[in-house]
Amino acid sequence: MKISKKQAAENRELILTSAARLFRERGVPGVGVDALGQAAGMTHGSLYSQFGSKEKLLAEALEDGFEREGPLAAPVDTVSGLVSRYLSPKHRENPGSGCFMAALGGDMPRQGEVVRRSFTRIVKGAAARLAEKLPTGTPRARKDEMLATVASMVGAMILARAVDDPEFSDRILSVTRSKLLRELR
Repeated sequence: MKISKKQAAENRELILTSAARLFRERGVPGVGVDALGQAAGMTHGSLYSQFGSKEKLLAEALEDGFEREGPLAAPVDTVSGLVSRYLSPKHRENPGSGCFMAALGGDMPRQGEVVRRSFTRIVKGAAARLAEKLPTGTPRARKDEMLATVASMVGAMILARAVDDPEFSDRILSVTRSKLLRELR
């Protein structure tokens, strides 16, 4: 039975959204094609027919999700506002709807070229998006400053999620947030 172009587009969006959430929640090695199909309510055959491989699905889910989901996809009025929203317990506790860089950064060195290229675009895009909000400095200086800010935020989130001491986790977020907010004044 043939489906309409509209239904095919809706199915593709459902697959990408489900995949993006699952990859962030479980990490790349923790997500198989069967789980991806089940989350999207489809067979793994339909996933392969649309994407060809788990790697290509991951690459598209990264880029699509970066544009539509997570703390960096929402409009940013100020960099300070984003830093506060990003370095929060709410973001830490919800990796499935959070930042791709913090959730999947550790998995990227072991991925193929297609996935790493998508991830690189996300990192560059995050720094560029934030650099637009800085009122002073050359475009290159603003991008460099925001690249350092993004790296600090992502690193802090990874550490805050990794430790088993809730108070220490909160402290990692708090001290990093305070330091970045001071620097952004």
